[in-house]
Amino acid sequence: MMELLARSPFDLAEKRLVIIADWLPPDFGAVGQYMQMRAEALAEKGHDVTLVGLTSGAGSTVRATRGNGTLTEIRLQTRPVPRASLAGRLWWTITANLHLLVAVFGRLRTANGILFTGSPPFLIHFLVPLKFLWRGRLIYRITDFHPECLIAARARPSWALNLVLALTNFWRRRVDGFEVLGQDQVRRLTETGIPADRMTLVRDGSPVSFEAAGEAMVLPGELEGACVLLYAGNYGIAHEVETVAAGYEQHHRQGSGRVRLWLSATGAGAEALAARFQERGVPFHRSPPVPLERLAALLRAPAAHLVTLRDAFVGFVLPSKIYACLDSGKPVLFVGSAASDVDLLARPAPAGYWRVDCGDAAGFAAALEALADKTVKPIAPATAKDR
Repeated sequence: MMELLARSPFDLAEKRLVIIADWLPPDFGAVGQYMQMRAEALAEKGHDVTLVGLTSGAGSTVRATRGNGTLTEIRLQTRPVPRASLAGRLWWTITANLHLLVAVFGRLRTANGILFTGSPPFLIHFLVPLKFLWRGRLIYRITDFHPECLIAARARPSWALNLVLALTNFWRRRVDGFEVLGQDQVRRLTETGIPADRMTLVRDGSPVSFEAAGEAMVLPGELEGACVLLYAGNYGIAHEVETVAAGYEQHHRQGSGRVRLWLSATGAGAEALAARFQERGVPFHRSPPVPLERLAALLRAPAAHLVTLRDAFVGFVLPSKIYACLDSGKPVLFVGSAASDVDLLARPAPAGYWRVDCGDAAGFAAALEALADKTVKPIAPATAKDR
């Protein structure tokens, strides 16, 4: 597999750019955070950038000069995703995509370049059929793959989703270019017939900086003195749960129990872990995710970071949290496949790295013991003076 050039696909001749994302800060959402950073960087270089996204607050339009260019942020007030209902999520997705498209339709007609993402899902089905209207190049920053993620989450095949996948791949082959997050995504797109010369590797990087003088967040009282393993962010359907649950319980039932899991997380996986540990009396700590401005302090606090990914989602999802976890200077424990770019990125980590296959609960318990051995300082024997 050829190594793709890590660069922006837009040159300065493409003056007017439109970027479409989902939830913009301060709303919680990694894609919106990264797209806001991307819009600011492109404006600094001299582009006139319009960033449109969603907000749970009041809608607004703000235009400002940034470096040699301008940045216009359009925030569209939108209700939260109704996650309890598949039909409700589908309707929300359709209406959110239409809302985004209508809000910047005129700007799309005059843009020299259009960058859209996998969030909200299925935006490709709205943009590519109208490609004859857009004068600029259409670039797909393919974050999470849809409908592949829906297919991977199902226990049995779905003819309807397979039909949607065939249509999605039809539209993908008509996109001008792709920005991919990792080599695992390159492999997935290549399998669908996308040539390598239409893909550009542009990694996310960390959304926060870790200044040398920065302070760590104070650990919650019940975690003091423990080897703290932190999972921060979304713990959703793509993330491995059973291996973590069984291995962590084994560590506390049969092992030293020195590691405490801290879930600063939302999502179905976080709910499942919390319910299981509470029911079985396994110690852990849970708190809501922190705002972006407090993220660096949070990521400095634990002994190590936990990242997980189910095998079925490799190449369809790349947990963006890996960049900030690595930049924090803390060790990383990854539950997932060596085929994921998470392993590619974390393997050289100087602070320490462990990888456990999904399904290997005993391996996870052993990794927890190794983590505690590495990070917990042994208690020095008492001297005569101490006595």
